[in-house]
Amino acid sequence: MKWIYNGLLVLIGVSCSTYTFSQEMKSDTLRLSLTDAQCYALQYNRSVQSAKIDVESAKKKVWETTAIGLPQVSLSANYQHIFKVPEFSFPMAGLSPSPLPQIPDLQQQEIAPGLYQYYMPGEKMSMAVKNNTTFDLTVSQLIFSGEYIVGLQASKVFKQLSEKSLVRTENQTMESVTNSYYMIQVVEENISVLNQSLEAMNKTYNDLAKMNEVGFNEETDVDQIKINKTNIETLINSLNAQKEILTKLLKLQLGLDFAQPIALTERLPEVIEKCNLGFVGTQEFYVENTVDMQLTDTQVKLSELSLKRERATFLPTISGFYKHQEQLNEPSFNFAMKDIAGVSINLPIFSSGMRQAKVSQAKLSLKQSQLNKTNIEQSLIMEYDQAKSDYITAFSNFNMNKESMALSKKIYDKTIIKYTEGVASSFELTQNQGQYLTAQSNYYNSMLQLLQSKTKLDRILKKYETPTKVSLHKHL
Repeated sequence: MKWIYNGLLVLIGVSCSTYTFSQEMKSDTLRLSLTDAQCYALQYNRSVQSAKIDVESAKKKVWETTAIGLPQVSLSANYQHIFKVPEFSFPMAGLSPSPLPQIPDLQQQEIAPGLYQYYMPGEKMSMAVKNNTTFDLTVSQLIFSGEYIVGLQASKVFKQLSEKSLVRTENQTMESVTNSYYMIQVVEENISVLNQSLEAMNKTYNDLAKMNEVGFNEETDVDQIKINKTNIETLINSLNAQKEILTKLLKLQLGLDFAQPIALTERLPEVIEKCNLGFVGTQEFYVENTVDMQLTDTQVKLSELSLKRERATFLPTISGFYKHQEQLNEPSFNFAMKDIAGVSINLPIFSSGMRQAKVSQAKLSLKQSQLNKTNIEQSLIMEYDQAKSDYITAFSNFNMNKESMALSKKIYDKTIIKYTEGVASSFELTQNQGQYLTAQSNYYNSMLQLLQSKTKLDRILKKYETPTKVSLHKHL
C-alpha cells in the first residue's frame, strides 16, 4: 500500500509541474475544476511552499553534518610589527700578540708571561624581523567520533521527518481546498434554486397585483406574497455574502490574490453521484500507511538516535591534522617548524555522573515517544471508525432530506396555486413556504456534510483522485 501512495504523490507532482501561470493574466478569470484547484494549491499554497523549504533546509542539514567528518582545510594569515627587535651576539675567544685593551678588570688579572688572552664579542644578530606576515595552512580530518556517526544518522531521519511533514501539509491542503470548493458549489446551487423560486414568486406577485387592481382579490393577499418574496431575497443576499467569503477563503488556500477572479467548473451532480455506501464497503484501512503514523514512527527513531548519541559520549574522539607555516620575511635564526602532523585523542573519563544522567533522560524520552506512538495509533483507528460512521450517517441524512425537500416543494407549489385561486389562506402559504425553505436548507446542509465526510474519508484512506496532465491555460 505504501508504494501505491508514493506513486500517487509522484503522479500528482508530475502533473502539477506542468502548470505554469502567467502574471499578466491576473485580470482574466481562472477556470478551475477540483483537480485543477488541488494541483494549483500543491504548487502555490504558502503552507506547502514553506514545508518544501523545510525539506530543502533538511537536505542542506544532512550535508552540513556529513561535512563534519570530511577533511577540513583552513588558511590563516597573521601580520605583526615588533617595536624593538631582540638581538643576540655569540662570544668569540682569540689570541693576539698585541697588548690587551685598557680594561681595568683585565689589567688586574694575572696573565701568563708572553701570552695575552682576551675576549672579543661577536657580531650582533636579530632574533626576528620588525615587520612580518605569517601564513598557516591547516588540514584536519575526523578519524572516529561516535557522536558524529549518530548525528549523521539523525540528520537523515530528520530529513525524512520534514518530507513526511510536507506530505501531511499537502494532504491537509488538498482536504481544505476540496471542502472550500464544495462549499462554494453547494452555496451556488442553493442560490440557483432560490433564484428560480424567486422568479416564480415574482410572477405570482405580479399576477396577484394585477388582479388586485381590478378588484379580484384583497390587498393583503398581494402583501403576503410580497413578504414571502422578500424572505427569499434576504436569504439569497445572505448566501451571496457567504459565497464571497468562501471564495476569498479558497483563493487564500490556492495562494491566489483576492483580486484574481475564478470560476469553478466542477458539476455538483456528478460529484454527488460518486457518493455511495459501496465506496465505504470496498475500502481497507491500514493505520501504518497513514502519514500521521509514519511521522510518529520517525519521531520514535529520532528518540532512539538521541539515546545512541548520549551513549556515544562515553567513546573517545580521534582526529588527525597537518599544519604548514610560511613567513614572508624569515629572521636569521628561525626556530619555527614549517611542517607539523599529528593525531589527537580525547577520551572522556569522569563527569560526575552528568553523561549517565543524560542517557537516563534520553531513555525516558524514548519511552514517552513509544507511548505516544501507541496512543496515536489508537486515535487514528478511532478517527477512521468515526469518519466511516459519519459518512454513512451523512449519506442517509442526505437521501432523506432530498426526498423531504422534493415533497415540501411539491406542497409549496400547489399551495401557491391554491392561494392564487383563493382556495388556500395566507397563513397556509406562509407555513408551507417556511417548511420548504427549511427543507431546502436541511438538504444543502446534508449535502455539504456528505461531501465533507467523504473528503475526510478520502484523506484518511489517501484516496484523492490523481490530477491529470492538463494545462490550465486553456481555461483562462
